Amino acid sequence: MIPVLRPTPLTRRHFLRASTAAGAAFAAGPCILRAAEPGKKYRTALIGSGWWGKNILKEAIASGCVKVTALCDVDERVREVTGEQVNDLNGDQPKLYNDFRELLAKDKPEIVIIATPDHWHALNTIAALKAGAHVFVEKPTGHTVNESRAMLAAARASGRVVQVGMHRRIGPHHVSGMKFLKSGGAGKVGMVRLFAHYGGGQEKPSPNEPPPSGMDWEMWCGPAPKRPFNKRLHPGGWRNFLDYGNGQLGDWGPHWLDQVLWWSGEKYPRRVFSTAGRPVRGDAVLNDQEQTSDAPDHQVAVYDFEQFTCVWEHRRFADNNAEKHKVGAYFYGEKGTLHIGWRDGWTFYPANAKDKIVHEDPQLQEPDGHNLTLLWADFLNAIEGRGKGVANIELAHRASVLPLLGMISWRVGRSINWDGDKEQIIGDAEASKLMSRPYRAPWVFPQT
Repeated sequence: MIPVLRPTPLTRRHFLRASTAAGAAFAAGPCILRAAEPGKKYRTALIGSGWWGKNILKEAIASGCVKVTALCDVDERVREVTGEQVNDLNGDQPKLYNDFRELLAKDKPEIVIIATPDHWHALNTIAALKAGAHVFVEKPTGHTVNESRAMLAAARASGRVVQVGMHRRIGPHHVSGMKFLKSGGAGKVGMVRLFAHYGGGQEKPSPNEPPPSGMDWEMWCGPAPKRPFNKRLHPGGWRNFLDYGNGQLGDWGPHWLDQVLWWSGEKYPRRVFSTAGRPVRGDAVLNDQEQTSDAPDHQVAVYDFEQFTCVWEHRRFADNNAEKHKVGAYFYGEKGTLHIGWRDGWTFYPANAKDKIVHEDPQLQEPDGHNLTLLWADFLNAIEGRGKGVANIELAHRASVLPLLGMISWRVGRSINWDGDKEQIIGDAEASKLMSRPYRAPWVFPQT
């Protein structure tokens, strides 16, 4: 996801305009599937029909390989407008649902796209897999470590493909940057620094309000604690409310920590330590009248791997004008430093000042700057048996767990030792308990 979430206007015209661009970027022509089933289109449903869900759905439609049969959203207006947009675009007439369980039981989709807030990913994904669908779910895999583990277990048991929205796994400049690193371009790398810095400042409380007409706020909160509705929280802002997301580390961290796993081949760190706070944004507020977010406004997390040290940092104040880049990863090697970024591509800064800087521009899919077209095509290939999916659940689970371990370390105020083979925190019962959390009734935490 991009850091500043600005949902597109809820209009039919905007979706059509963006979808036309997506179709052109994908590749003109019909879907090419196995020879035994020429012209086959997968029955496809979307759970979470807001801005980002529609971005993914546009890629599905542009592929020519899907028939959109169902849409689900707890906001009546969102699902109705999205249904009209789909019909305007390709003539499909999807059925509309408030409850994903009803959708799965009645529609029986073959592909389910999940673009709900983080606290819903596990229950949505597991239910879709049990219904027999392949799943494209947004990152991170879960809101807690054990949710992610349950998703992985369900995927293994189902035999279905689960692709996670970690598009940097397939973005052209990320692929070439990894090739540069793995070929020894930076020499032996001893340290990696990951970061996502954006401006901000003090946060004043925002007034609570009744939920909009036609919105099922009870269902939106679902298994998580129920807060009063607030426009700071929805739409989009939930990532910085810890009942529903895990702040900047939980949002940006899976992308960049995944780059570290991809490059190094290591599957997990031995030890994690994190510290954080809200000295600029101010104390979190939650009462019947008003509230603020409660995620840290800055955070540092140290991941102690076998062969190198990795440091995550973010802050939501001061911006990052003192440095060349605002987001990305610095790989510090004996030959120099490689920065892999987002909209600035990748750049190698040689240790020897006489050597030339090496740079590659990004190749991004606009207007959002992601590579969903490539990731969706790869998902379809995996469904057809041509590969496992570059962002499959096995890889995405490992990358999603690392930010969650950082959040656990911050909460308990100490380092945690991690047994990655057993996926257990060693010798710390308090920290281990935070690998799960109680669900709000009647929802039941998924079992691995």
